[in-house]
Amino acid sequence: MKALVAGGSGLVGGHLVDLLLNDARYEQVIVVGRTPLNRQHPKLENRQVDFLKLEETDLQADHFFCCLGTTIRKAGSQEKFKQVDHDFPLALAKKAQAVHAAAFLIVTALGADRNSGIFYNRIKGEVEVDIAALQIPSLHIFQPSMLLGDRKEERTGESAGKFAMKLLDFLIPLKYKAIESRKVARAMQAAAWSGDQGVLSHSSGEMQGFNEDPS
Repeated sequence: MKALVAGGSGLVGGHLVDLLLNDARYEQVIVVGRTPLNRQHPKLENRQVDFLKLEETDLQADHFFCCLGTTIRKAGSQEKFKQVDHDFPLALAKKAQAVHAAAFLIVTALGADRNSGIFYNRIKGEVEVDIAALQIPSLHIFQPSMLLGDRKEERTGESAGKFAMKLLDFLIPLKYKAIESRKVARAMQAAAWSGDQGVLSHSSGEMQGFNEDPS
């Protein structure tokens, strides 16, 4: 079995790559991105790709994992943000459909809704709907609350938000509690092998039940 991960340098994606490389059920883990992942492993294949030209790229995998995501500040505009958080994941899903992948798994966000008045939530909702329309046999959508973990770069206002959520954790309903990024990665790994068919959404509260360390 082969796994493919997009967004392997990110908060969830980095943990996911670790888990999949240590999962004996996968003989190969392909990580795709605009820049190669700076690591080596006997099972790891780094592929530098143009997400808007994936139809021209030879990619084969049984399970496709999409952990792509950015911020408007980092992207530079709403248009660029939509490209990373909508257009690239949709292109990846179309590739998964074309090669008859058994499962496609994507991280969106709590509050994703294509009818939302909040641009971020609306784009996350739109990508969910557009990928679901492809009718991939098994589509898993993960909607985490604020992600906890060590980012390579700190996002404006995020540190204060994390501190506040930790401080008030006992007051916050499970669905809205900040979640360790490794738990999301564990949930994705488990879902890929669940055998469940159709479109399945996984709430942040549900993912809180996964141990950060599978051992």
